[in-house]
Amino acid sequence: MLEHKGNGGGASTDIKGMSLAEIRDYMAAHFHEPLTIHHLAKLTGLSPNYFGEAFKKAYGQSVLDYITGLRIGQAKQMLCDTDLYLRDIARRVGYSDEFYFSRKFKKEVGVSPSVYSRDCRRRVAAVSPEATGNLLALGIVPVAAPLDPKWSPYYYYFYESRIKVHLSSSNLEHEDNLRKLLSAKPDYLVVHSALPEPVISRIMNSGIQLISVKAEHWRGQMRETAAGLEQSASCEDWIRSYDIRALEARKSLNRAVGDDIFVTLRVSGDEIYLYSNRGTRDVLYQDLGLHVHSKMRGRCNEPITLEQLSGINPDRLLMLICPDAVTRMFWLSLQNREEWKRLEAVKRGHVYLIPSNPWFEYSATAVNRMLEEMLLMLTGKSPNPSPVPVHGVPSAIHL
Repeated sequence: MLEHKGNGGGASTDIKGMSLAEIRDYMAAHFHEPLTIHHLAKLTGLSPNYFGEAFKKAYGQSVLDYITGLRIGQAKQMLCDTDLYLRDIARRVGYSDEFYFSRKFKKEVGVSPSVYSRDCRRRVAAVSPEATGNLLALGIVPVAAPLDPKWSPYYYYFYESRIKVHLSSSNLEHEDNLRKLLSAKPDYLVVHSALPEPVISRIMNSGIQLISVKAEHWRGQMRETAAGLEQSASCEDWIRSYDIRALEARKSLNRAVGDDIFVTLRVSGDEIYLYSNRGTRDVLYQDLGLHVHSKMRGRCNEPITLEQLSGINPDRLLMLICPDAVTRMFWLSLQNREEWKRLEAVKRGHVYLIPSNPWFEYSATAVNRMLEEMLLMLTGKSPNPSPVPVHGVPSAIHL
């Protein structure tokens, strides 16, 4: 039998032959009622033993664990958002005995309901590198986030042990990835793109509050994230500190590079692209005020020939080289071509390789790292002894 301490009244049994997905939705709608394995199995037309095994195989957790997760998730929301007595919350989520509920809650969450209600700890999960970067800038280490030594080396190296649950990707439509997220038991989930309705339903049914970020600019994204977590004051402090750093770096770079023209190139396969994304646009050409070719003031990713590049003939080149073998071979051969060697930037030794991380990411942490890297690259002055201070309000820059 499914373990429960339910209140009175049974669930309706007039639904027959439900699929596992339907029965999971049914449990989400009736979690506050006294549910048993026999009752749920009857709705599917399966034997209790076979139903229990099939559910666990399909969803990676037992029926009991799923129901408990729903009940505790709803209880967490009520403890934070209402002034209900503990006994009333217990009954509303399916427990007639408030003391049993308290023991169960502490086992699942790690603290008693009264302590949770008092502190209302914000356990926040991120579903993208951008969300992770904005949370870290706010001083919040997420309990779950996409983490990979190849695709997010910075976050992996510095936060691998502090981010407890490592998502395999940003795609929550993959069942294993969604299970990992739910296992972290976050209170909030920050997302930067729309999620399918079935995924949203499972997240909401687990008591997780969605913070959907809509803004295009990283400042707006950070502010929306902060507002959802009641951290707006910290957000504004961070942005003000960044603006001061950017202004000081701009003055220092102006002394170092003057009116030199910059161009950013992306090399992929055997093609060269004139390239500018949101990060390079915001940091290089707006915050730092570097001089660029007119096409690069907006976002662009246009193929360009060596002849066309020679016509621009920039003073400095920033190079994003894709890491695959074909691209590396082309890059080696490109450096031996006479047209390349005649470029002003090449002759002056002003060709700078920049990595995809952080230059392909767009978050507060990423733009701060870009600013620091440009200052070090062009002046030889490092604003910080290590990248760790990016977590939280950035430290003062030394020029």
